[in-house]
Amino acid sequence: MHPVPELDAITAVPGVQVGHWTDSAAPTGCTVVLCPEGALASADVRGGAPGTRNTDLLRPGSLVERIHAVLLTGGSEFGLDAAAGVVRWLEEGGYGFPVSTGAVPVVCAAVLFDLSLGRSDIRPDADAGYAACRAASRGAVAEGSVGAGAGATVAKALGPERALKGGLGTAAERTASGITLGAIVAVNSFGEVIDPDTGRVIAGPRGDAPGSFADTLEALRSGPPLSPFGASASGRPPNSTIAVVATDAVVTREQAYRLAIVAQTGLARTIRPLHTPVDGDTVFALATCRNPAQTDVLQLGALAARALERATVRAVTQATGLAGVPSAREWAG
Repeated sequence: MHPVPELDAITAVPGVQVGHWTDSAAPTGCTVVLCPEGALASADVRGGAPGTRNTDLLRPGSLVERIHAVLLTGGSEFGLDAAAGVVRWLEEGGYGFPVSTGAVPVVCAAVLFDLSLGRSDIRPDADAGYAACRAASRGAVAEGSVGAGAGATVAKALGPERALKGGLGTAAERTASGITLGAIVAVNSFGEVIDPDTGRVIAGPRGDAPGSFADTLEALRSGPPLSPFGASASGRPPNSTIAVVATDAVVTREQAYRLAIVAQTGLARTIRPLHTPVDGDTVFALATCRNPAQTDVLQLGALAARALERATVRAVTQATGLAGVPSAREWAG
């Protein structure tokens, strides 16, 4: 028999499943990262305009150390409704934090702003979150304009009319000792996207000729100062790149927090600028703690960042154009 290729996705981490719900006509969607048996978790929120659920309980010292799912969703604040469907699915399966009356599922979430693309009155709701859970699997993960990446756009320094399609991507890395690290990300950034291996811009503001890009830094340098508050006043609508990194290594809550921080550097190497006042950049870190191999947090962080780099590039290169916004691949011809 031929060996089964190792998954290059966050689902390569034992105990992690991924499912999407997508409305390509709107377009919008949500993506759930399930760890029904529980995973130690933390998060690092760096953007100036985040929309999140349950990130406070991920701080070191909190009672609940393990969570059961992370939801990445479009729909801005409205999209947080989808988390209720994830909770319902977990409750039906008997998963959750044990209490005297049974179990309470713990679900964290982050949103991105996709309301300006297509129809703003269609957003992920509780039924969408439930459907994403039902579609979840441990296998290959669909990428591009699906799930939370369905309505994502990037490279908006010259306004949404010059933007390109963002999307969702995933990747995995492994240590020589057998520890697995994976990442999944929905890229919906104000900034342009760069291939860190070549330094080449792969998704910038559309230039005047097909296939060409305008310079994001030059657009910011030469443009007038604008208030970051209010899309109508500034012309800079909210954005957000939201991600999950996961590992099967045994780590503490404090180490998981450091993992999330270091993983953010993977975004910093691929998106320029990042963590702006109009981005809600958030990275969750999950540890299923199933691999007893010796843990080196420096090693884990470096590989988590690398997985997030590659996932970010894939999110853009695997995307397809929707609602009149071309993908980087289509723009390049």
